[in-house]
Amino acid sequence: MNARRPPSPPPEIPGFTHEQLLGSGGFADVFLYEQRMPRRRVAIKVLLSEALTAGARENFDAEANLMAQLSTHPSIVTIYQADIAADGRPYLVMEYCSRPNLAARYRREKISVAEALRIGIQVAGAVETAHRAGILHRDIKPANILTTEYNRPALTDFGISVTMVGGGDDAAVGMSIPWSPPEVFGQNSSSGPGGDIYALGATVYTLLAGRSPFEVAGGSNGGLDLITRIQQSPLSRTGRADVPDSLEQILATAMAKREEDRFGSALEFARALQKVQLELSLSVTPADVLDDSLPSAAEEEEDDGNTRIRGIVTIDPTAPVAGTASRRPASAPATTNAPVPPVGILPVTFNQPNRTTMPDAVEATQRRGQIPPAAYIPASTPAGFGLTAPAIEQTQHRVPQPVQHAETVQGSRSKKLPILIGAISLVVLLALGGTIFAINAAGGSPAAVKTEDPVDPVDVIPTGIVAPPVGIAGAPGDGGIVFTWSNPEPEAGDVYQWGLLVPGPEPTLASTTDATVTVVPAEGQKTCIEVSVRRKDGRASEPATGCAP
Repeated sequence: MNARRPPSPPPEIPGFTHEQLLGSGGFADVFLYEQRMPRRRVAIKVLLSEALTAGARENFDAEANLMAQLSTHPSIVTIYQADIAADGRPYLVMEYCSRPNLAARYRREKISVAEALRIGIQVAGAVETAHRAGILHRDIKPANILTTEYNRPALTDFGISVTMVGGGDDAAVGMSIPWSPPEVFGQNSSSGPGGDIYALGATVYTLLAGRSPFEVAGGSNGGLDLITRIQQSPLSRTGRADVPDSLEQILATAMAKREEDRFGSALEFARALQKVQLELSLSVTPADVLDDSLPSAAEEEEDDGNTRIRGIVTIDPTAPVAGTASRRPASAPATTNAPVPPVGILPVTFNQPNRTTMPDAVEATQRRGQIPPAAYIPASTPAGFGLTAPAIEQTQHRVPQPVQHAETVQGSRSKKLPILIGAISLVVLLALGGTIFAINAAGGSPAAVKTEDPVDPVDVIPTGIVAPPVGIAGAPGDGGIVFTWSNPEPEAGDVYQWGLLVPGPEPTLASTTDATVTVVPAEGQKTCIEVSVRRKDGRASEPATGCAP
């Protein structure tokens, strides 16, 4: 949370019970409420009373409508409802993401290359979906990417978003400077889809570098300094040895100074990141894209299923599969429990003359009698693979075997008995000799040989929500304002991270093991701090805020 002012009082909303403040922005506060029916925890964004201008109200309403359009995407925060509280303040009821946002994470921990790639691809799918709906986000940054209970990124805060047709360019000035493209600081202050691609690349860069792209450690990082570097300075490398050159080049392309030199779309950026995953032998993260204009039968095959584009499809459960014949005999009842082929698999029958073209695995299992001649193969199988449609089921007949007389069988067995006894004796002698040799040579059973220690699984995330501090209060004391608080669920090794909230810059966090700090009050301003609990396993609570009276 980056509060730049004291928080506003939470409104009374019928059907909801207020729990705590989650965060504050320039025009709104976000509170945690419990919804009574259905029972769940939700985040409610409330517009400030002093921000109730005509323009702010229009932007707030537009945000509700834009997020409602897109919130079915798995990487966009879901909107449940929007209304006006009894005190006249508009509010949005949203999905509550309990885990820290990416801004809190990159400052406190090192994010792996694998996770940064996964997050970049998933958020790129959300941005591509928004662009296909004609919506620009215009404020993509780590703080606006929340994390769901299932550790999935969720893009939020469409407060300054505009539609590509009819949207005003003046909204672009609201972007956060460290992740903004150079064109928004020009005379026209305009930006198109390439601005979102720049901000997306800058966000992935930040996750890897642990700092914004043009921030200089130990140097001056004011707004004017950053704008000058964004417009004029080349992008430096992330500074991590585990980041491959291909990924460094992708980030440099996404953050090119000129919009036309960047990737042509967010999906193109996602596919570039997928190639790095393949290069690093990582599993490929699909990019989810929702395109309502896509025909239901359209498929995108060129990337081997790494992009999931979902259209609106109506399925008739009583209709036969297109392009195939029914495999149920005409006399069979309609309620037979025949196996249903999986999605994307078509039932087909192999032509008898072309059996040599049958896939090896299917042919082998057919020879073993595990499947009938009518097999399931992928729908993408090329033409000329020995298929017929509509399929006609065939019956296999076994050739009768000649009957042997009992005398012939008995005579054959008597001849083979000495050979069988000799073979068994030889096997027993070899097995006994091998066991004695292994024990004498290795000094024990082979099972006693020590193996290497198992490797700990990677990217294991500790589970459980850390409760934030409660009862933060400040009072005059020796040397300034003395703030105290309580840890509702203390554990051994807990550390408190706190920062003084002042207008303008983000708070500088410090650590302490005591539940109290003393701060020097700013003249003519209300003194407020934020405090969070950090566990020794790396988990951290959401920050809580308290102010001196």
